[in-house]
Amino acid sequence: MSEYTQTLSAGPLASRAREIEPFHVMELLARAQALEASGRDIIHMEVGEPDFPTPAPVIDAAQRFLTQGKVRYTPALGLPALREAISAYYATRFGVDVPASRIIVTTGASGALLLAIAALTQPGDAWLVPDPGYPCNRHFVRAFEGVAQALPVFAQDAFQPTLEQVRQAWAPRTRGLMVASPSNPTGTLISPAVLGQLARFVAERRGALIVDEIYQGLSYRIEPSTALAMPHPCFVINSFSKYFGMTGWRLGWLVAPEAYVRDLEKLAQHFFISPSTPAQHAALAAFMPETIAILEERRDAFARRRDVLCAGLRALGFDVPAEPEGAFYVYADVSRHAKDSAAFAHHLLETAGVAATPGIDFGQQSPERWLRFAYTTDEARIEEALARMKQALG
Repeated sequence: MSEYTQTLSAGPLASRAREIEPFHVMELLARAQALEASGRDIIHMEVGEPDFPTPAPVIDAAQRFLTQGKVRYTPALGLPALREAISAYYATRFGVDVPASRIIVTTGASGALLLAIAALTQPGDAWLVPDPGYPCNRHFVRAFEGVAQALPVFAQDAFQPTLEQVRQAWAPRTRGLMVASPSNPTGTLISPAVLGQLARFVAERRGALIVDEIYQGLSYRIEPSTALAMPHPCFVINSFSKYFGMTGWRLGWLVAPEAYVRDLEKLAQHFFISPSTPAQHAALAAFMPETIAILEERRDAFARRRDVLCAGLRALGFDVPAEPEGAFYVYADVSRHAKDSAAFAHHLLETAGVAATPGIDFGQQSPERWLRFAYTTDEARIEEALARMKQALG
């Protein structure tokens, strides 16, 4: 039976699946990997993944657990000891009381977002989604028959929504607002004052606020903060992938208002059964003082990389209008060099061996102007990338 006949026999594809756009950078990544296979040296600045290894205490904890051979399911809400450890982390690091009963351990931050959107979205509900922003957000909304309403954000506002923008965009079918701080792709922060204004506005309209804090901990010259310090209710998503350097372990968490936890638990039971048991036992070591010391050294290294990359890009004629204060991204305006950032990204890859992510992946807010550079490689490689781009620009 041909693939075409098999597709027909299965019936039509659901429209929600057909409307999900691909992650365009994957095509560029595939080409980069092909060039590497042919012997080319490629500097990867397209991947949102720390280049540092998982901290040794975390590896040790995983190995100790695995030697016992008892790798069984945990409760759907997560290992109780890990939920308590996350609660203690909020208390010691941020001075915020977050009961363990509100913390749901998930299969990565994507699992946390999936649960939140599934629990909160009725068919036809609209979510205000900043543009540019992480593409998964709008596609998850669509997957649950909601409408992702793009909220254009601009460099003069650090690519973060303002109260007036949200006020004007809010409509009768609006269910809520999604924000990220630090953000992907821009690396910018939303100030606690503005976040408080937005949270109050959303609460007054009985809407929902989802705050993406998966890059929390990776802020530079500004101490990390959390939306959970606000008096207004919100849903906070976090991850062990970025600050904690555990991308492949696929572990995150969701903090929800107490009244929602039971329903979120039921969804988690059916969606995932439980998060990865070895990953959860490994993550117990993520909050140990010796691990935090390693992570803070890495935060300092990221800050140095950011400074080198921002200065170098500006010297090459790229515009970085909103200073990245967190995460590990620089969102650069390439319009002085090209009219199409996607074509320009492929040009840099082919001629300079430098891979960066075009703006088309992050929304429709003038994507042709922008490239996202990830400083997830060391300073020497960043310097080499800048030198190669200088030569390619001629």
